[in-house]
Amino acid sequence: MTPVELENLITHTQALKAETQTLELKAAAQGCPSRLYDTLSSFSNQDEGGILLFGIDEQRDFTPVGVYNAQDLMKHVTEQCGQMTPLVRPVFTTLLKDGKAFVSAEIPGMDVTDRPCFYAGKGRLKGSYVRVGDADQPMTEYEIYSYEAFRRKYQDDIRPIEQAGWSTLDKDSLEQYLGKLKAGRPHLSRLKPEEICELTGLSREGIPTLASVLLFSLFPQGHFPQLCLTAVSVPGTEVGQLGPEGERFLDNRRVEGTLTQILEEALAFVRKNIRIKTIIDPETGKRADREEYPLTAVREAILNALIHRDYSIHTEGMPIQLLLFEDRFEVRSPGGLYGRLRIDQLGKVQPDTRNPVLAVAIEALGETENRYSGIPTMRRELAQAGMPEPEFRDERGTFVVCFRKGDQTSIQEAAGPAAARDAGTVEEKLLRFCAVPRSRQEIADFLGITSVPYAIKTHVMPLVERGLITLSLPEKPRSPRQRFTASSSPTSSSR
Repeated sequence: MTPVELENLITHTQALKAETQTLELKAAAQGCPSRLYDTLSSFSNQDEGGILLFGIDEQRDFTPVGVYNAQDLMKHVTEQCGQMTPLVRPVFTTLLKDGKAFVSAEIPGMDVTDRPCFYAGKGRLKGSYVRVGDADQPMTEYEIYSYEAFRRKYQDDIRPIEQAGWSTLDKDSLEQYLGKLKAGRPHLSRLKPEEICELTGLSREGIPTLASVLLFSLFPQGHFPQLCLTAVSVPGTEVGQLGPEGERFLDNRRVEGTLTQILEEALAFVRKNIRIKTIIDPETGKRADREEYPLTAVREAILNALIHRDYSIHTEGMPIQLLLFEDRFEVRSPGGLYGRLRIDQLGKVQPDTRNPVLAVAIEALGETENRYSGIPTMRRELAQAGMPEPEFRDERGTFVVCFRKGDQTSIQEAAGPAAARDAGTVEEKLLRFCAVPRSRQEIADFLGITSVPYAIKTHVMPLVERGLITLSLPEKPRSPRQRFTASSSPTSSSR
């Protein structure tokens, strides 16, 4: 940083009146702050590092007060940097402005293999910090472990599971997998099955590994109950919001089994709980069904979570979460980004692989090509559906993939007036069906929707609000004896 850049930073900070993710303010008018260790640690543990700016008093409305002595201040800051492990090497810049001295100390971000940087006086577990907004917060034990795991190249997918015997594995599935591995590999075909298992990470010294359990166990959750997927459909935009009948979830399921079974059953859950739109091409008149979310993109998001989640002992109690909200779809998997990969690099560079044996095995099973095309596929599918770009978030030990619906009228409008007329046919058919009083279950069955609350909230209540359907018990809208009757003809409703 040059003196001119430091002056600009001071001016900007006074106007902003706030610290940031990469900026910490210290007055230092009466002496050097004695506890810089937390900030030195947090800045060192983020890629962009950070800047300590001395001479601005945050408590006095960000007044520029200047430092007591620039030379002595830099000496004491350097001494505190020397008490960090690894050593922190600051870059100082000084400025004399309006007769007052200001000092900045640029703290470079350390390489991932050198993290966590911590205050030696407290030790690794208590002296490691992470920057969250403008605050320094202690690292969790898992965050510290994740750096250690990358540095030492731990492979949790090949740790032996002593309680899992070979008798608990599906022998037919395992034999089919070994057959696929040997296809086109004549040298591998010469080995015995147990030798292939050792060579490919399915066993360690004759004991099945976690990869074997997750891929071929008759019931993996017998050993690891929480290595599953929980899927919920929420009647709102946040967990905890209630539906029209007081329900917390429109659908709620715990998905268990092997990784390939979880993948297929999770996809089935999504198919069951999302809307299907019928689009008519105004040029050709051809009909086409389109899901709320492109299922190819949904599949890639779930598959990525299953392959790349953290399977260490620190996250054994955390299932993958699949959440369907009114406005978005999310997959939340334990374990943040692995290694040096950053959010802005996703789908653009070849990443480090947390679970290489699982990744290769899933490829051999035909579920993925293992060519890092998952995220580009998500982006392409969402773009083709006219939806916003997928969002990716690293939330301190949890990786989140989010698809947002965006403007739900855009697809229909783009398809022309014929599509709009067709969209009204469901309403017309429902009104004809309700020419006689109908129960909630009858309506849901008629619409082909398994979630009764969802069917009523989405398709019936809007017609009630418009006066096209009446309630038999209007004073008790949630009564199980409630019946819904059309009060207007389908023809008039479509105008």
